[in-house]
Amino acid sequence: MEQEYERRHREVWPDLVAALRENGVSNYSLFRRGRSVIAYAECEPDGPTAFAAVGRTEVNQRWSEWFGDVLVDLTDENGDLNVVDEVWHLP
Repeated sequence: MEQEYERRHREVWPDLVAALRENGVSNYSLFRRGRSVIAYAECEPDGPTAFAAVGRTEVNQRWSEWFGDVLVDLTDENGDLNVVDEVWHLP
């Protein structure tokens, strides 16, 4: 499953990249170790707002469907994207 996850990310669709940028997401990276994935992105005005907007796009819905067999649910009980709390930052 991990190899398939990586393979599909080598083929990120140009229209998904455009949707991310158009909705305030930039400098977006994914890091994987085993089945754990950490995402880093800079978002305007903030992460929840930017990713909610991306989530409403048709291309993201297609991408999510395409990834349905290799991902677990990434949302909490309210349907919001699970996030981690920053504990330290070096400006």
